[in-house]
Amino acid sequence: MSKKVLVTGANGMLGQDLCPILKENGYDVIPTDINTLDITDEQNVKSVLSEYKPDIVIHCAAYTNVDKAEEDYNTAHKINAVGTENLAKVCGADDITMVYISTDYVFSGNDNKNYKPDDKTAPLNNYGLTKWEGEQAVRKFCKKYYITRTAWLYGIHGKNFVETMISLSDKPELKVVDDQTGCPTWTVELCNGILKLLSGKAYGTYHVCGGGKTSWYGFAKEIFELAGLKVNLKPCTTEEFPRPAKRPEYSVMDNNGLCRPWQDALKDYFKIRK
Repeated sequence: MSKKVLVTGANGMLGQDLCPILKENGYDVIPTDINTLDITDEQNVKSVLSEYKPDIVIHCAAYTNVDKAEEDYNTAHKINAVGTENLAKVCGADDITMVYISTDYVFSGNDNKNYKPDDKTAPLNNYGLTKWEGEQAVRKFCKKYYITRTAWLYGIHGKNFVETMISLSDKPELKVVDDQTGCPTWTVELCNGILKLLSGKAYGTYHVCGGGKTSWYGFAKEIFELAGLKVNLKPCTTEEFPRPAKRPEYSVMDNNGLCRPWQDALKDYFKIRK
């Protein structure tokens, strides 16, 4: 009998890739979104999970507006921390495996080294803090869990850096930040990484992100090359583009071979978007 997987945030950028990939791999998928499961309502979480009785919950739903979280910590906390805790409590009590999507923003980025899953966390902004609070809830209440930290996510079903760059390619000059370094990750790579975890990896915290590293400028350069676009692209500093939320300078994560090099994934993304 196939395992039942309940997916939160199924209509989001990640969820829209994850649900069909899970189905292709023999899972019985229960997609949910805000209309069918309100993660911030503890009673609603209990009743929905007791109705469907999933074997696994993959928690993709999140407050992801990094800059807005700076002025609205309460909403970000309610969704990312309280919502995750509500799910974790039921998963823990009912022996359900929980997969929680977290972020490289749990790290300060000040250490100039590739972060391993058990390295010290120190979020610089409210978004990173609320995702870390979610991690803590999963560790506290769940016996069977995978915390999957990812980074610089892009996918065909959502607003993302790749499509933003292409939409700006006709500008006379395009400046892109060159002093933040991270791991671009295609949603499909993250989905495949999650499948690897579910196929028998030990429970715990993992980095499921594109292999290798680059800056936003380096990422943009590769995008334009693959798109065959000639763009007047210039590197700039974070200071030139101040944002409400502070970003980690160097949030490169060691993915231990769970995902391919980011450049290979980006090539495949371009084959699909055409």
